[in-house]
Amino acid sequence: MTETSIQRASPTGMELLVNRAELINRLATEVHAANANWWINLQTGEPLQRNMGELLMLCVSELSEAMEGHRKNLMDDHLPHRKMVEVELADAVIRIFDLAAGFGLDLGGAFDEKMKYNAVRKDHTLEARRQENGKKY
Repeated sequence: MTETSIQRASPTGMELLVNRAELINRLATEVHAANANWWINLQTGEPLQRNMGELLMLCVSELSEAMEGHRKNLMDDHLPHRKMVEVELADAVIRIFDLAAGFGLDLGGAFDEKMKYNAVRKDHTLEARRQENGKKY
């Protein structure tokens, strides 16, 4: 198994290796297809060119809702058996996946590359973080 693969069990009991970047991009495509109505002009029925800044801020709004749910230890209104923080984080992921697929971004590839980069960053080491001006969070 490589660091860019995910190992999981199949219904037959055989282990499957799934390329992580492909999986992320497939999930993004699936989410985008499920959200297709948000990419249609309501008046004309034609495809809508979405505003990147607006979509990014909608991601931020989901994260703000997650923070509020965590801060107040709330359960979710729509899925009352779940904590609000986890549902709002799921909403943020859904919005990020939709945006990425809608704009044709290779989110999976960027994810893999960023994970590799972060693994060797000097400023992410405990030693660097413990320094006076190190990253505390």
